[in-house]
Amino acid sequence: MEIIKLRDEYIKLGQALKAANLAGSGVEAKYAIEEGRVLVNGQVEYQRGKKLRAGDVVTFDGNTIKIEE
Repeated sequence: MEIIKLRDEYIKLGQALKAANLAGSGVEAKYAIEEGRVLVNGQVEYQRGKKLRAGDVVTFDGNTIKIEE
């Protein structure tokens, strides 16, 4: 499980995928999200700009990212 520490109040979903090295670019993250391959807290998420806050869990291609303060 990858841990992402927040520097601000939130991080956007596309940025989180890039920060965890699960997407090589913003475009790659965008397509993965649009295709419904990314879950946030167990629900499919289609918004690349979804604001993730402490406690959120992202799942993508068998990888898990936890957002922490």
